[in-house]
Amino acid sequence: MTGYASELSSSPDSTTSAGEAPQMLFEVRSVNGRFLDLTLRLPDEMRHLEPALREAVARHVRRGKVELKVSLQAGEAVSTLRVSDAVLRQLDQWQSEVLAALPNARTLSVQEALHWSRQLQGSVRWRDESVMDVAAAVLRQLAEARRREGERLVAALQERIAQLRSLAARAEPMVPALVQKQQQRFLERWRDALAQAGASADTGSAQERALAEAAAHALRIDVAEELTRLRAHLDEIEAQLHKGGELGKRLDFLIQELHREANTLGSKSTALELSTLGVDMKVLIEQMREQVQNIE
Repeated sequence: MTGYASELSSSPDSTTSAGEAPQMLFEVRSVNGRFLDLTLRLPDEMRHLEPALREAVARHVRRGKVELKVSLQAGEAVSTLRVSDAVLRQLDQWQSEVLAALPNARTLSVQEALHWSRQLQGSVRWRDESVMDVAAAVLRQLAEARRREGERLVAALQERIAQLRSLAARAEPMVPALVQKQQQRFLERWRDALAQAGASADTGSAQERALAEAAAHALRIDVAEELTRLRAHLDEIEAQLHKGGELGKRLDFLIQELHREANTLGSKSTALELSTLGVDMKVLIEQMREQVQNIE
């Protein structure tokens, strides 16, 4: 399921040169996917927390493409940055040491000096516990956003289920009449074939064979069993939706079974009305399949 959450936290232990606490922005977003595909974008000083963050995400998300990004901010505008003399002296000392070892190295530009000054003045050691607390908070927000989307998806699926039940109810009364009509047509063609061939075979045995063939043909075009299985699959989908929990993979399987019954219904159909209903069913089932891809 798709979702987005963010959490901005200030360091309780440090301040910048302007007296403001450095900030950490946690962002997590998820989009649809059949499996869990997690991407972490972390500052270098937080790389050691990657296993713990992956475990935390896996506790909240089982399915989808998830991106978790952490950004460290100095907490002040660049225009108000005051360069510290101590930081500049430190940069000058490092530069002298580098030039002593590498005489051909170039000196720092003003832009580079300001850049490293901002980095050094704004750097802060975030406690691991603080980082994980913020991660837990933002993941709870994401879970709540995904839960709300899940409710919308369930409503959409139930609407499609109701429409499929309506189509099945319209198709069911057609089946006996269509079977009888096709059976009668089969017998008429059989008699016409016998008459044109001038068959000298026993009329009684020919009639019995014709009836047996007609019955077999009726079984081949009877879609009552497919409609019964289709309704059974819809019942199971509704039961799973009411049950809740991790449903995505099970619903995937049930949608495949719905597709199979609708395809069989279309291939067996010998009437335009029933074929049209079969096409309408497949359209609704495909819409359900797309929605189910979003469900965890």
